[in-house]
Amino acid sequence: MLHITEGTKMATCVSPLVGAVDQGTSSSRFLIFSSKDSKVVTYHQVEVQRKCPHEGWVEQDPVEILESVKTCIAKAVDNLKALNISHTDIKCIGITSQRETTIVWDKFTGQPLYNAIVWSDMRTGVTIENLIAKTTEKSQDYTRQFCGAPLSSDFSAIHLNWLLDNCPAVVKAIDEGRCLFGNVDSWLLWNLTGGKDGGKHITDVSFASKTLLLNIHELKWDDHLCQFFGVDKNILPEVRSSAEVYGHIYDGPLTGVPVSGILGDQQAAMVGHSHFKPGQTKITYGTALCLSMNIGQQAILSKSGLLTCVAYQLGPNKPAVYAFEGASLTAGSCIRWLRDNVGIIQSAEEIEELAMKVDGSHGCYFVPAFSGLYCPYFQNDARGIICGISQHTTKEHIARAALEAICFQTKEVVDAANADIGMDMQCVQVDGGMTANNLLMKLLADIIGTTVERPTMQEATALGVAMAAGYAIGIWDLDVDNRNDKIDVFKPTISEKERAKKFKRWNEAVSHSMHWIHSDEQDE
Repeated sequence: MLHITEGTKMATCVSPLVGAVDQGTSSSRFLIFSSKDSKVVTYHQVEVQRKCPHEGWVEQDPVEILESVKTCIAKAVDNLKALNISHTDIKCIGITSQRETTIVWDKFTGQPLYNAIVWSDMRTGVTIENLIAKTTEKSQDYTRQFCGAPLSSDFSAIHLNWLLDNCPAVVKAIDEGRCLFGNVDSWLLWNLTGGKDGGKHITDVSFASKTLLLNIHELKWDDHLCQFFGVDKNILPEVRSSAEVYGHIYDGPLTGVPVSGILGDQQAAMVGHSHFKPGQTKITYGTALCLSMNIGQQAILSKSGLLTCVAYQLGPNKPAVYAFEGASLTAGSCIRWLRDNVGIIQSAEEIEELAMKVDGSHGCYFVPAFSGLYCPYFQNDARGIICGISQHTTKEHIARAALEAICFQTKEVVDAANADIGMDMQCVQVDGGMTANNLLMKLLADIIGTTVERPTMQEATALGVAMAAGYAIGIWDLDVDNRNDKIDVFKPTISEKERAKKFKRWNEAVSHSMHWIHSDEQDE
C-alpha cells in the first residue's frame, strides 16, 4: 500500500531529500522529507509485535525490528518512483527510535543473544532492590548525581544487570569478547552500515544519557557506573554527537547514503519543534507521555523528581544542550488497554466520541499504573486502579476518566518542571497521535492550567532527526524556519479552585495504587 501524506505534490519538485528512520514501540517507519520546506514527501510504516512471556515482561524480536526498518526503507523508495522522484535525491538519513530498549548481540554472527527488553518491561524489581542495597545510603537516587536519573526499571543498565544475573549466554559472550550492547539506534546503525562486515558500533549522547551509564557532565561512559552495574565497557558503543556522519548504508536501495543523525525519540521531537532556547517545552503523546524542557548548556539536576538528560549535541564541536524530562509510562497504552483488554471501545479513535457523551467522570478516577508509577514517584510496585465507581458508572464515565488520567499524569510532570524552574510555564507544545483527540486537548488545558498549542505538523520526532542529519552534511539550515504550520490553541476554561479540587482527588487515587506489588510477586 502506498502511503503518501497531503502536500506531497507541493514537495515533489523540492530537493535535496532527507530520510528518517522512526522506530517505535508499536511500529517502524521510514519518512522522506524535503530539506527546503520540511514537508513529508512520502513514507511507509510496518507494525512490530511485542511479546509478553510472563506478566510484566515486554520483549521484541531484534531481527523483526531490523527487517521492518529495511522494508520501510525499500517501500518508501518505491513510493518515490511512483512520484517520478529519483532516490538519488536522498542525500542522507537519520535514525530515531524508542530509547531504553536493550539489545545484546554477537558481533561475529550478528545474531541477538536475547530478545530486546523493552523500556516498559517490569521484570527488574528484585534487581533494583539489590542495586539499592549496594549504595551507601540505600538510596534509589544514588545514580542521579552522575547520570541525572534514579534507579528505575526502564533504563538499559538495569536490563543489562538482569541479563548478567539470568542469561548465561550473554555472560559467556561477554567473557569471550563476542558481545555488543546497544539500544535500538545502535542495533540499527550497526546492521545498516555492514553488521558483522564492518558495521559501526556507535550511539549519540541523547541515547547514551538514557542508559544510566553515561556521565552527563563529562559526556562519556562513567567508569564508576559501569563498575556499579557490572557492565564491561568493551560491549558499549562509541558515544558521538547527534549530528555527524557515522557511516554509510551498506546495501539495499540507499547503498552509500550517509547516516548522519541519531537522536532519541523524545529529544528528536524537541529538535523537530525547533526548541533551541531554554524554557521551551513540548509534550509527546504516544504509548507513553513525555515532557521535555530545554534547560540550556548546563546539566542541572532536578529537585522535583524529573530526569536530567542530554537533549542534543548538533555536531562534534558544538556544545551539548540538556533537558528536564518527565514521563508517564501509560498514555496511548491506557486507551489500548480499554480496547484490547476490556473491550469498551473497538478502536482508539472511538474514545473521544464515547467520552463526550458525558459531562464528566462523575467521581470516577482511573490510575493506569500498569507498569508502576514513573515521574515524579518512581514507584515500581504500584499497579493500576479504577476507583470512585458507583452503580451509575458507565463505560462512558470510564472512558472520560481514562482521558483525564492522561491529563493528570501530565500535570504531575508539568508541576515538577514549574517547581524546578521557579515559575509557571505559559505554554506547551504537543505532538503524537493522541493529540488528534480534541476533547483530550481541551481537558489537558483545563487540568494543567496552561495554554496548549498543537501544530498541524505532527511528525516532530522524525522531522527532528531529519533536521539533525541534514544539518550534519550542510543541506538543512536550522537557523531558518521554513514551515508555515497552522497551530491549534487550547486555553484553560475552568477555575483554579475546580482544578485544585480535581487534582486533590487524583492524588488520593494515586496513593491507593502505591505499594500494591511485593518484590516476591514481581518475579512470578
